[in-house]
Amino acid sequence: MQTNRLMDRELAPEITRQKRTKSIVIVTLGIVGVVAVLALLRTYLSTSVEASKIRTTVAQIGPVENTLNATGEVIPAFEQVIVSPIQASVQRVLLTPGTRVKPGQPIMELDKSLSLIELERLKDKLALKRNGIEQLRLRLNKEFYDADIKDKIKSLNINRLRANVEDTRRLLKAGGSTQEDVTKAENELRIAELEKKQLENDLTYSRQSMGASLKESELQAQIEAKNLQELEQKLRQADILADRPGVLTWVNDRIGAAVNTGDLLAKLADLGSFRIDGSCSDMYADQVKVGLPVIVKINETSLRGTITQVKPSVQNNVVQFAIQLDDNRHTSLRPNMKVEVFIVTTRVGKAVRVANGPAFKGKRRQYVYVLNKGVAERRDVEIGLTNFDWVEIRSGIQPGEQVIITDLSQYENSETLTITPTDR
Repeated sequence: MQTNRLMDRELAPEITRQKRTKSIVIVTLGIVGVVAVLALLRTYLSTSVEASKIRTTVAQIGPVENTLNATGEVIPAFEQVIVSPIQASVQRVLLTPGTRVKPGQPIMELDKSLSLIELERLKDKLALKRNGIEQLRLRLNKEFYDADIKDKIKSLNINRLRANVEDTRRLLKAGGSTQEDVTKAENELRIAELEKKQLENDLTYSRQSMGASLKESELQAQIEAKNLQELEQKLRQADILADRPGVLTWVNDRIGAAVNTGDLLAKLADLGSFRIDGSCSDMYADQVKVGLPVIVKINETSLRGTITQVKPSVQNNVVQFAIQLDDNRHTSLRPNMKVEVFIVTTRVGKAVRVANGPAFKGKRRQYVYVLNKGVAERRDVEIGLTNFDWVEIRSGIQPGEQVIITDLSQYENSETLTITPTDR
């Protein structure tokens, strides 16, 4: 009896533990089951959305262009920058910014006194140079004449010495002279011939050298004359006139201010036509190329254009480019206006497309809802090209179907949504 009682005491704790474990397992399974049922109910049961909270669009066939976002500024297609052609000072300003000008109309006057003094100095310098050339030419002519006379004298002397040699040889045969006399006469003739050859060589060198000096002086005179002509041209340009019709957009109105050659004096723009200076993130640098079409958005107006220039350098992580508009005289264009620019990188001519909206997150595959008789059905669709207006649907939606473009991602676990009429 005592042994059985001891065994009962030992088994009682073990049985208690087994019962407790069994209870925990049953409770856990129950909780998991309830959660699973709720999840299934949430997935498969319909959810209601008011019709006033959604926007829809009808899928259609049409072109879709893939675009990159950029910004731009409207500037005049033609803007003439007028700079000072000379070193001067602002003497008088005749027109103010905003004034319309005609060709030949004066804009401002410059004080040209310093340049006029420089002009007189260049004239004097050129006159001295030309006088020096004339003196050099006279000296050359005299030296050539003197050298020619010396050469003729040498020729006469050689003829005399040659005759003397012949006479001495005849006398030697007759016994009237010695061999030494003949040798002496021959040496005198040879020396005279060498001296004549040296004189002719010196004459040739002198002609070439002096001719080069004369040519150099003439070239220097030509340079001086060209400098003089350039300054005269600059002085004529210093009469600051408009050379075409337009609007004066800026002028240096600081009377008495000194200006150097090349300093900005005024800006003249043609406000009848415009272009766009665009910019975008350098992450698109490899895609932005000359010749790509662009779309410029001005409020509700879209204008087409083409990239005509891409600046090679990147500044502050921004790529800059120029756009030529197809219609550069559109009435919506205003100077310095900020606009949205969309660079078209690729295009599909015939695609199933829907209007862009918050429902599209930029993913290649995603869920969207298609509305059919008051019920929105979830579809798994493949997205193609996108832009600010359209989204290409490569699969999952057919033309004519009504697609909800409102963001319904909070209901993405629901296969269907009931669209309820809005209470009035």
